[in-house]
Amino acid sequence: MRIVIKIGTSTLAHSTGHLNIRRVEELCKAISDIKNAGHEVIIVSSGAIGMGVGKLGLRQRPTDIPTKQASAAVGQCELMYTYDKLFSEYNHTVGQLLITGDDVANDVRHTNFSNTLNKLLDLGAIPIINENDTVATDEIVIGDNDTLAAFVAESVKADKLILLSDIDGLYTADPHTNPDAQLIRYASKVDDAIFALAGGSSCSLGTGGMVTKLQAAKICLACGCDMVITNGNDPANLYDILDGKNVGTTFTEKMQ
Repeated sequence: MRIVIKIGTSTLAHSTGHLNIRRVEELCKAISDIKNAGHEVIIVSSGAIGMGVGKLGLRQRPTDIPTKQASAAVGQCELMYTYDKLFSEYNHTVGQLLITGDDVANDVRHTNFSNTLNKLLDLGAIPIINENDTVATDEIVIGDNDTLAAFVAESVKADKLILLSDIDGLYTADPHTNPDAQLIRYASKVDDAIFALAGGSSCSLGTGGMVTKLQAAKICLACGCDMVITNGNDPANLYDILDGKNVGTTFTEKMQ
């Protein structure tokens, strides 16, 4: 199975912006084990700006473009160093791809990106993808890695996209404010009624929210790729998803 795993900032880092060491170690261990089982894994990782904020000692996520770019430049180094170190402990090689919106929109660049990605998989590496936030100002303002992950899944004809977030999935209402909110286990389409359930981002260091995850689900459903939203606080959820257990919210056109 070819799997794309999107790791959100809230999964990678504490609210301070500093790395959540225990969780990232458990996550890399689980992903290594999944790869050892014969699956192809692609990671779309957030966290560069958030980790740069912590590394630079900033008090909060910056709002101006130059400081965001500087934070991304510093944070991307720490992020990839961490992934390389942890995956190497399980004898896996990682490769970094930093892309912009043009790499998706431009046919030639999209083909080049897809070819590189597929070759990394052929060579047994784990591609780790992020937006090139240090140079692409438009992507910093409007970009999100949920949508990017869906485009990646579409580009490589992935079987499944897993979005790791700070929430268990899509609810009938905001579970933070409504105790009667119910987790929606399965959805076969993303329409206006589904979008009406979405709220904003709950993570001060990240850019995504439920709306971007639903947009990603719409892309995945259109290309025949299943998508799951689940809580990244427990990396063991990855095992449960691949074992077919009822975890998070699954968007699929297949009968359950």
